[in-house]
Amino acid sequence: MAPILVAAAPIGLLWGTLAAGKGLSALEAWLMSVFVFAGASQFVAIDLWQTPVDVFVVALAVFIVNLRHILMAASLSRQVGAVKPALVPLMAYVLVDEAWALSERRALRQKFSLAYYLTCGFGMWITWTLSTALGAFLGKSFGDPAALGFDFAFSAMFMGIIAGFWKGPKTAAVLAAAGGVAALVKLTVPGAWYILAGGLAGVAMAASLHREGDA
Repeated sequence: MAPILVAAAPIGLLWGTLAAGKGLSALEAWLMSVFVFAGASQFVAIDLWQTPVDVFVVALAVFIVNLRHILMAASLSRQVGAVKPALVPLMAYVLVDEAWALSERRALRQKFSLAYYLTCGFGMWITWTLSTALGAFLGKSFGDPAALGFDFAFSAMFMGIIAGFWKGPKTAAVLAAAGGVAALVKLTVPGAWYILAGGLAGVAMAASLHREGDA
């Protein structure tokens, strides 16, 4: 998890500086990270942020981007049969892409561990909330994060995570379906629907290629 947190910190700083540029204080940036806790949708939200804020538009955009969490939760639910129902809301709160991906990859080799999942989730929570608040506090004094390559850290991090799932041609087919559909929808449909479309395409391809006995 440590390399993921190292990559997540500058992404949080980047978001915090963008939030400061839109007029949010460090406290407000921290509170948004605490209540939303979803990096991709927070970037979408801050991009749509203006004065006065169109709450409906921002909330709808965040909702659309976060629909992918339904797919992640459905995937993870296969592993959590023994978890107490009272802990499910806590698991849902820290269900971010990184915690899901690392837990799924670990489950390929051994039994699902709630402690492992929560450690990944809360590790991301601590890193994300603090780095976004720090980025907002530093504001413009931080400079342009893109000039340091921080804007690519998000993409690089997920490339590394995806590489851990590689199992040959079937994995390539799933990634091609998800990426291809996401790119097509992004070019043709306004908004953030490409995220959900890509996820559904990947699920459909994986289901079509699945055979009894596959992991």
